[in-house]
Amino acid sequence: MLSNAYIPYKGYYSTPFVRWQGSLANENSITLGAETSRRWLQSKDIDPKIFDYLILGVTVGQPAIFYGGPWASALIGATDTAGLYISQACSTSTTGIFQAALGVEGGAYHTVYTLFTDRCSNGPHTIWPNPNGPGGQVISENWVMDHFGNDPWGCSSMIQTAENVIKMAGITRAECDAHALRRYEQYTDSLADDRAFQKRYMFPVEVKVSKKKIAVIDTDEGIMPTTAEGLAALKPVLPGGQLTFGTQTHPADGHCALIVTDRERARQLSQDENIEIQVISFGHARVKKAHMPMAPVPAAVMALERAGLTIDDIKVIKTHNPFAANDIYMSKQLNIDINSFNNYGCSMIFGHPQAPTAGRSIIEGIEEAAMLGGGYVLFTGCAAGDTSASLILKVG
Repeated sequence: MLSNAYIPYKGYYSTPFVRWQGSLANENSITLGAETSRRWLQSKDIDPKIFDYLILGVTVGQPAIFYGGPWASALIGATDTAGLYISQACSTSTTGIFQAALGVEGGAYHTVYTLFTDRCSNGPHTIWPNPNGPGGQVISENWVMDHFGNDPWGCSSMIQTAENVIKMAGITRAECDAHALRRYEQYTDSLADDRAFQKRYMFPVEVKVSKKKIAVIDTDEGIMPTTAEGLAALKPVLPGGQLTFGTQTHPADGHCALIVTDRERARQLSQDENIEIQVISFGHARVKKAHMPMAPVPAAVMALERAGLTIDDIKVIKTHNPFAANDIYMSKQLNIDINSFNNYGCSMIFGHPQAPTAGRSIIEGIEEAAMLGGGYVLFTGCAAGDTSASLILKVG
């Protein structure tokens, strides 16, 4: 349990998420994330030189990623600041925020900028020489499609891991469809009153279209309208399975950033000194092979135990739920109402750019808790390799 790691209120943003092969498909996610961060910092009148460390989270390789951390630092204006590049699949934001908090708590850093960015569009292809291949053949890998399709340890696709949990837990097609419809309805709540909720944290992306034209993207792109009738008409993705394209997430592009510092600096940077956001605890887990959607539960339990809390103490729950199976399984295991969490949006609906996915959900959880007058926020979500990570924050 931590005691002196804080996030300033409004010391964060998320861009809109854009369905892959859309408006951000040709942008280097590192340079786009850093340039957007530079504009955001300017809009907040924050000098980037206050950051004594930067943590960059990326899971899909980009050109010059070898220099990722210090390159991003320089691009945001922190030219004297060292940077670290980390990757932990869908848990990248959760782990990155906690690593920053640990560094602040232990005195390694004072004020850390955490930037999480990915572009699933046009995923890179890696090739290696194949000494045994005739005629100069190579071994190749697509960073996005191959990783979705095969866990080298679990020997299955990500969607197959969800179907395995569905079969084990006795989850029905009707439950999956009802869950997806509810999550879509919750997302539409974030669009009410001219997107009042999203505008609490969302910052637009600027993309250069030509020498004279810049496109401004200020809303999510690629959200699929969802109805009960539409969901019922969809065929399963896998033969004999329960999941359809309506009950799983979609790849996307986007990024988010959060400042992590001590209590005093957080108060100085906060837009409301009466609101404190403290990083409390972290949890992680790995479950049995090829059962990834189970993993958020033990990670959440670990974070709760380390904080000395129970699930009943939590005001806001947010999850990374790439498949309907995740939240359904979790609600049954923790005995919570599935309709009561992931208010205003979740990755199953707004998409999954990987590194920033959890970060956006954590930011949404902070804003929801602030609207409710404060309380504990729990985020938990699965990651590749049947792993997961969880984070508890206190909004005071």
